[in-house]
Amino acid sequence: MCAKKSADTHLEFLESSEGLANQLDKAQNFFQSNNKLLLIIGGALLAGILGLVGYRYYQDGREADGQKALYKAVYDFESDSLDLALKGKGGNEGLLSIADNYKGTDAGNLASFYAGTALLKQGQLDEAIQRLKSFSSSDILLQARAYALIGDAYMEKNEAGQAIDYYKRAADYKANQFFTPGYLLKLGLAYEKDNKPKDAASAYKRIIDDFPMSSEVMNAKKYLGVVEGQVGE
Repeated sequence: MCAKKSADTHLEFLESSEGLANQLDKAQNFFQSNNKLLLIIGGALLAGILGLVGYRYYQDGREADGQKALYKAVYDFESDSLDLALKGKGGNEGLLSIADNYKGTDAGNLASFYAGTALLKQGQLDEAIQRLKSFSSSDILLQARAYALIGDAYMEKNEAGQAIDYYKRAADYKANQFFTPGYLLKLGLAYEKDNKPKDAASAYKRIIDDFPMSSEVMNAKKYLGVVEGQVGE
C-alpha cells in the first residue's frame, strides 16, 4: 500500500506542471548561484583530459626519437665499440645520454640495460650496477639477464653475498630450460665463494633434477661431488 502511494505521488508530481516548474526554477537558481564553481570544475576536467592527451602525444614522440637514437648506439655496442656506444659521437647520442634523456620510455629503459652491460665489460662495476638496477622488464630473457649481470658485477667486487641475492633472482625469474641452469651454476659458485657448500649443493642439485638435458648438468655434477665432500667434513 505504501509503495503504491509513493508511486502515485511521483506520478502526480510528473503530471503537475507547477511541480516541474518549481524544480526547473531550483535548478536554474543553483546554476546561477554556482556558475563560477561549475565553470572552474568543468575547466579543470577539460584541462585534465587535454593534458592527458598531450602527455601521451609527447611520450609517443619521445619514444620514437629514443628508438631512433638507440638503433645506432646498439649497433656500436654489438660491434664491440663500447666507448662509442656509451658516449656517442657527433650527432649520435650514446647509451648513457639516451638512458638519461628518455627516462620513462622503452628506449630509455633498454638503453640502461645496454649501458650497464657495456660498463660491466669495461670494469666500471659500480656504474654498471647502478644502470642495470634502473632497468626493469617483464621480458623472459632481459630481466633475468640483468639480475645475473648485477650478480657478476658483485662477484667482481668480491661481494659474494650480494651476488647470491641477484643470482637467486635471476634463477627464480620465469624459470626455463634455456637460461635458468646457467644462473643456477653461477649461484652455486657464489655460494662456494661465500663458504656455503650446503647451499651450493642445493643449487647444483636443482640443475640436475629440474634441467637434466641442459648443457650445465655435467659441470653441476662435477661441482656437486666437490661440495658434498665439504659438507661431509
